Amino acid sequence: MIREPFLEGWTVGPKRGAFEAQDAATLTHVTLPHDALRDLPRSPDSPQGVTSGYYPGGAFEYVREFEVPESWRDKTVVLEFEGVYRDAVVFVNGERAAHEGSGYAAFTVEADAFLRFGETNRVSVEARVHKDSRWYTGAGIHRPVHLVVADPVHLPLDGTRVTTPDIDDERAIVAVATRVRNTTRHTRTTRVTWEVRDPAGRSVATGSSPVTVLPGEDAVARARLTVERPQLWSIDTPALYELHTALADEADAAPLDRDRTVFGIRSLQLDPVHGLRINGESVTLRGACVHHDNGPLGAVSIAAAEDRRVRLLKEAGFTAIRSSHNPAGRALLEACDRHGMVVMDELGDVWTRAKTAFDHSVRFADDWRADVEALVAKDANHPSVIMYSIGNEILEVASPHGAAWSRRLAEAVRALDDTRFVTNGINGIIANLERIAEARAELAASDPNTLMAGLGAQMAAMNASELVTGTIEESAAVLDVVGFNYADSRYALDAELFPNRVIVGSETFPERIGALWPLVSSLPHVIGDFTWTGWDYLGEAGIGRVDHVDAVSDAPTDTAGPYPYLFAESGDLDATGHRRTVSFFREIVYGLRTEPFLAVHRPQHYGRATAVTPWSWDDTVASWTWDVPAGSPVVVDVYADADEVELQRDGVTVGVAPVGEAREYTARFDTVYVPGELTAIARRDGVEVGRTTLRSTTGDPTLVARAEASAIGAGLDDLAFVRIALEDAAGVVPCDRDVVVSVSVDGPGVLAGLGTGRARTEEPLSAASVTTYDGRALAIVRPTGVGEVTVRVTAPGYPEARATVRAGS
Repeated sequence: MIREPFLEGWTVGPKRGAFEAQDAATLTHVTLPHDALRDLPRSPDSPQGVTSGYYPGGAFEYVREFEVPESWRDKTVVLEFEGVYRDAVVFVNGERAAHEGSGYAAFTVEADAFLRFGETNRVSVEARVHKDSRWYTGAGIHRPVHLVVADPVHLPLDGTRVTTPDIDDERAIVAVATRVRNTTRHTRTTRVTWEVRDPAGRSVATGSSPVTVLPGEDAVARARLTVERPQLWSIDTPALYELHTALADEADAAPLDRDRTVFGIRSLQLDPVHGLRINGESVTLRGACVHHDNGPLGAVSIAAAEDRRVRLLKEAGFTAIRSSHNPAGRALLEACDRHGMVVMDELGDVWTRAKTAFDHSVRFADDWRADVEALVAKDANHPSVIMYSIGNEILEVASPHGAAWSRRLAEAVRALDDTRFVTNGINGIIANLERIAEARAELAASDPNTLMAGLGAQMAAMNASELVTGTIEESAAVLDVVGFNYADSRYALDAELFPNRVIVGSETFPERIGALWPLVSSLPHVIGDFTWTGWDYLGEAGIGRVDHVDAVSDAPTDTAGPYPYLFAESGDLDATGHRRTVSFFREIVYGLRTEPFLAVHRPQHYGRATAVTPWSWDDTVASWTWDVPAGSPVVVDVYADADEVELQRDGVTVGVAPVGEAREYTARFDTVYVPGELTAIARRDGVEVGRTTLRSTTGDPTLVARAEASAIGAGLDDLAFVRIALEDAAGVVPCDRDVVVSVSVDGPGVLAGLGTGRARTEEPLSAASVTTYDGRALAIVRPTGVGEVTVRVTAPGYPEARATVRAGS
């Protein structure tokens, strides 16, 4: 099999009608994956509005020409699309070859019937986006495409399935099932050979089997291979094996095809006494919900960006991600496999009842089975995937027909893969809107997010009500793990009402983690918590913002952020991967950090009321450099797992405050800003358990550019990430002296994205300049060949900063 990236040589432009001529001036040459929305102008009048970050919709057409040699006439030619948003229609040489309604499901196009051999061929892909989602989706061919050229007797894509049903310290049984496809008119007898290689590349098990395949059919070859002294895949030690599969003609041993499958050896167990066990060890999931966009890159899945995101989330203390609310891309799952990040992969946000005017509910009843099949086929060999979520806040789960859909979907998943668990992110209030008069009244003037924010403390009582208990019981009963969104009031209750029920907090408010994590940790039937969100994202703009107002009565009544909000501002990490203060709070709550952490409220807003949503965190920064007069009042928070905290300024005690009054794990001080050193000392039972210090900048800061890696590959899946900052000689960043920085690239590379963590901005992500936020920005460079890439950064009044990366090492 020849399977090669089909990413270069494309153009994209607006989709024209049949009688409209394509204007060459509107075409852009692009390399896939590509987001056709990211570079379009935003507007407060966008029909998609706040959900998309005020981007427009549109219809787009991608075109590529490619040569088809005469030698391919006796081959099978397939185009593999990992994801096109949305309602993709593929044409080969002007003839309709395929349609895929989902924006996230992988699909293939069998091109044989449309090809012109010995000629230049043309493939075009139409994609559409309108008001069809509750977040920023991007548009176009946002995941990779591959061209596959295979023998008519071959191994189909995703044709090998690996499971590890029997594991002990001595050996593991690796059960292999490989499909062989015969597209000829003759019966063929072939031989499949397997070789298992351990993480060091050593051959540790082999096997083979003859398989006869009838014309136009598939046949499955199976083997049970024994791996001695297996290295187990786990969160802490993500050991990965490879299965190399070869297909040959049985008569003359002529090679026909080969494939490589990466897998892990691990076991899963689940019960309400021990919770979730991986390889026999109980695990409580420190989870993050994530959307599929990659910040300044837009909604594209490039392997280097996915790997970086998973790595940084893991470093921040997370051990699990929920792909919300759509199936994850292959590159993201591969990164999770490598880094030991557990995955809850989600089917979608709607079933048969719509949440937006043109969403997937229109086609769900017709497409659901294909969507489930695509999800499982993609995930089946990834050890990181331990749960399939069949939905998120589905409107109909509290109805009898919704319960029937719940069962139908859960059983379809199990029929395809019974080695993992099935869950569903249930919001009992959203599912019962028609039965809750108060909620209906709130909803009439707003949206579901504003509804939940407005209900406040009533949410807990409603979620624990007999109404919710009874109406969701059947939909919950079909699941292995009941996912609850914003319903921690059910955790202890359900242990009594449903003693066999296992729960996961599938979506929770970030500001609640101080109370939630001790609750989750103490209840064995609750296997984890997934915060909204781990990584900030495009769309649902401003849902986690903090508004500074002069009076509480001035507070906005809607969670939606007004234009020009772009990002949600609700991530532990911002859209560039920089850790916000909430991330360090969470690290302390998780018990992963013993040192206290200093979070300073911006003194410019001292004394002003704040308007927040349940998805907000305080407007704080880990900085003791402020452009305000010395002596200005300021509020300082210290996060600590301690009884009390002493705050010192330049070695002099400012005060001692108990932990837990302002918020769990928090000591709050009302003091004044004086440049110098600010030190927090945490104590438990009078004994110091840790201390930390913030220092003011000294001297004039300089502009710096640092590449996160000095060398990268030169492939289209590779990227260089360059952190830009203003710093003093000690590396201290003055967070409120932002400047406009401009970026240029010399050598074999192009600027793929430039951005900051600022949620409210009109600066386009495709521009070559941006205003730093809290003194920082991130430039992302995509290599175009082998060689030295130099990233130059300039700002008025500062010497040029440079970062050099070697591409192709």
